[in-house]
This record gives sequence, C-alpha cells and structure tokens, in this order.
Amino acid sequence: MIIVDSALAKRQAEGRPIRVGMIGAGFQASGIALQIMTATQGMELCAVANRHLAPAIALYGQVGIEPVHCDTQAQLESAIAAGRPAVTEDAQALAKADGLDAIIEVTGSIEFAAHAVLAALQSGKHVVQMNAELDGTIGPILKKRADAAGVVYSFSDGDQPGVQMNQYRFVAGLGLKPVLCGNIKGLHDPYRNPTTQESFAKRWGQKPAMVASFADGTKISFEQAIVANGTGMRVARRGMLGPDFSGGDPGAPLVPIEETLAAFEPHLDPTGPGLVDYVVGARPGPGIFVLGTLDNPRQRHYLELYKLGKGPYYCFYTPYHLCHFEVPNSVARAVLFNDAVLTPKGGPTVGVIALAKKDLEPGEVIEDFGGYEVYGVAENMDAVRRDNLLPVGLALGCTLVRPVAKDTPLTFDDVSVPPGRLVDALYAEQEHLFA
Repeated sequence: MIIVDSALAKRQAEGRPIRVGMIGAGFQASGIALQIMTATQGMELCAVANRHLAPAIALYGQVGIEPVHCDTQAQLESAIAAGRPAVTEDAQALAKADGLDAIIEVTGSIEFAAHAVLAALQSGKHVVQMNAELDGTIGPILKKRADAAGVVYSFSDGDQPGVQMNQYRFVAGLGLKPVLCGNIKGLHDPYRNPTTQESFAKRWGQKPAMVASFADGTKISFEQAIVANGTGMRVARRGMLGPDFSGGDPGAPLVPIEETLAAFEPHLDPTGPGLVDYVVGARPGPGIFVLGTLDNPRQRHYLELYKLGKGPYYCFYTPYHLCHFEVPNSVARAVLFNDAVLTPKGGPTVGVIALAKKDLEPGEVIEDFGGYEVYGVAENMDAVRRDNLLPVGLALGCTLVRPVAKDTPLTFDDVSVPPGRLVDALYAEQEHLFA
C-alpha cells in the first residue's frame, strides 16, 4: 500500500488512470465499485457486466452516475474510449473489450466465471478475482494461461487468503520460515444450509446459500486450498485440524490466538513444506495468522526482546480483513508492478472435495455451494487423485447415479457430469499437465 498509493497518485496527476472492468454486481461488487469511485485515485471503473442489468446500474447509482447500456463489444469499446461508464449483460464482450487494463471478477460462480476469466486473459488483460471457488478448482491452469499471455492472474487482497499471503511474504522477508498459514473463524458446522442461514443472510443482504457455505466449511476449505497452492503448503489431514474453542457457540468469549497454538505444534515440521489450517473461536477475529520459525539464536533473542516469545514458533497476525476496501490496491499491484497478491505456485497441492451433507439418493442434483446436498473439505491432491474424489467445484449441477451416505466423500463414479462444460475441460487439462 505504501508504494501503491504513490503510484496511483502519479497516474492520477498524469491523467492516466488504470481502466477497470468488473464482472459481477452482487454484494462484494457493490462495495468494490463504491471504493473505486469514491476513494481510489488513479483508477476508473469503466464498465460492469452482469447477467441482470439492474444491479449493474445500481452500482453506478450509488454515486449518482447513470451508465450507458451496451449490447455489443463495439459499443463497450466506444463507451470506454469516450469515458462514459457502461453496463452490459455480455460478460464475454466486456472481458474482450479494448481499452481496459484489468478485469475484476466477483461472481462467485464456476462455469460462468471460467468463460469470462479465460476470455480476459486471452485478450491480454490482468485478472484480479475474489472467487476462491474458481481458483481452488482450476486456478493453476488459469495461471498457466495468464503466464502464456504475459498478464497477472491473482486473488485479491482484503479477503483472508490474500491477507494470509501478504503476512506470509512479510514473515519470510524477516528471515523466518513460515510453517503454518491460518484462518480465524467464528463458526463451523458442516450441516448448515440455506434454511438455517436465511435470517443472517437477509440481515446483511447476502444469498442464503453463500452464507451457508461460510458456515459449513466449504468457503474456508477453498480459501485455505488456494493459500496452499500459492505457497506449496499442504493440509495435516482431510478437512484440516480446525481446533474449535467456541464450544459450538459463536457468541462465546474468544480465546487469544496465542493460546490455541498448542493444538497445531505436534503437526508442525520446520523442514517440511508447511501447513494451511484454521481455528474457530479465537481472537483477533475475523483475522488471520502465520506461524514462523527461526534457527539463529541471536535473532531468536531479539524476537523475545520484541515480545514475540521464546519460540520455536512465532505468531504473526492481522486482526481484520477488509474485503472490498483493498481490492483496488490488488488491481494496482497487478497493472503497475506485475505483482500478484496470491496466485498458484505451480500445480495444485490441495484440492476441495465434496462430502455428502445428508444421505444422497440417485437422481438428486447438487445445486449450490452451501446447499442442501454437499459440503467441501480440503484434501491433499495425492489423496484426491488416488481415490478418484470429486472436487466440489465440479460437483455443482451433477446428478447422483448411486446412493452416497452422509459424510462420505463423493467420487467421480457417484455422479453424472453435465456435458460440454468448460470447467471440466480445464480441470482435465490441469490434471494432465500437473498430475
């Protein structure tokens, strides 16, 4: 941020703002748009694509702007060139349109987002996304496509995976070896569903299934998977350790994060690749933490002096994640410095597999993340491949062809996959390349 703000101020002074298009107009997109239009110098939100126009128009309406409606790529390019904010229902046209430096993808979808992100990369645009579900399923192959196009493909700062990666880089930059990247949560119940989360979702203007995916562990599994894939880390076991100090009560007093670390220490290996994990019921929440270790006795003496304890593991944390507030900085890092906040390091080390949320019967369709049928858990990729396990990112829209008992992992043999999906082709390409 200290470098980015100066670079954006320079672009503002020179009259050369970063030109951004956004795909998606939901809860997070609304906040991102407001942040760019009211608080980010040196950047312009030129156009928004959404399957329904009204929410896209409403994004600009937050600051009294009436955008022009564009049906084609040519119309979008004319509007962008003229400096007229635009909205469209055609995400592909926006992804391909000339005149944009970067695309922000914030749909929370899989198949739809895959088409849009791939089109943006192929047209030479940097892509910053807040889509852990997409990234945790086919992020490595999208990164490969971005490299071929000479652009950046990155998860965003502000959300917990990006904040963890910033902390990871900070800790490594001090000379410590990061051995665990952790997420702090207030609730984990794999059987939550859209019905149980309806009132909470209504209060905050979010979708019940999305809120349920936060509570049932699917979201945190995706978040920690993409941190693992960005660092080379792994999980200690299927589903991660996830010590819960809340006793199942989200309103219980929070335990200081330092008091939870004993639950992780037996699983830490200073010589290994490190772990990703999470803790429930700790403070400072909802933040993140990184554990690092250091061999040099003199440096350990200094860390004790600076109140980080005697070691051998030292806890560094960020007590918040500010989601949409920090997304514009992620765009600036990509465009101005060719720097990804968080991007796959190579092939995937951790995937997110589907487990049955109830006894499933043939003919049932898996409808949504956080839905009634499945929940997602993180698993090391060697186990995913060995047992032919079904990634939850590919499970949506699949139909059960045989019974699966509650809490049992689904395999590819348990479902019928809809034909002709891009995400399946990209996943197969990713496996062919990296498996």
